[in-house]
Amino acid sequence: MGRLWGSGLAALTRKKMGMSMTLKVYLSGEIHTDWRDQIIDAAKDLDVSFDSPVTDHDASDDCGVTILGAEDNKFWHDRKGAQLNAIRTRRGIEQADVVVVRFGDKYRQWNAAFDAGVASALGKSLIVLHAPEHQHALKEVDAAALAVAEHPEQVVQILRYVLTGTLPR
Repeated sequence: MGRLWGSGLAALTRKKMGMSMTLKVYLSGEIHTDWRDQIIDAAKDLDVSFDSPVTDHDASDDCGVTILGAEDNKFWHDRKGAQLNAIRTRRGIEQADVVVVRFGDKYRQWNAAFDAGVASALGKSLIVLHAPEHQHALKEVDAAALAVAEHPEQVVQILRYVLTGTLPR
C-alpha cells in the first residue's frame, strides 16, 4: 500500500478520496533575482501553493512609515517596516509545510538566516538554496535544513518527489 501512495495513480486516488496533499511553500530570502518565479513557473503542474514576503524592496522598506507615519530617525523608520513585514513573514512561515530560503550572492541576508532559524525552530521542512561558495558561511543553516539546493530547478524536483514520489528523468 505504501508504494501506491507515492505513484501518479496514488495522487489521483488521493484526490478522488478527498485526500489532497497540497503543499504550502513559503519562499523566503533574497529578493533581487527571479528565483521565485522560476520555481513557481516550473511547479505549475504540482499541487503547491506559494507565499512569500513582499519583494518590492521600496514597499518593504517603507511600509511602516507609509502606514503608521514618518520617522526622523532611520532606526525607527526601519523598525516600523521590519515589524509590519514580520507579521506577514511569521504568518507565512507558520502556515507553510515547506520553507525555502534563498541566499543570494549580492548582500548579507541576515533576514534570510533569521527566517531559516524560525522555520527550523517551528519544525518546518526547510530547504536552503545557495551557491556552493557559501557552503562554509552557511554550514549551521545548512545543517538545520532537510535539503540544500544550488538551483531553483532542484527545489522543484524536491517538491515533485515529495508530492508524487517521482524522480527527475
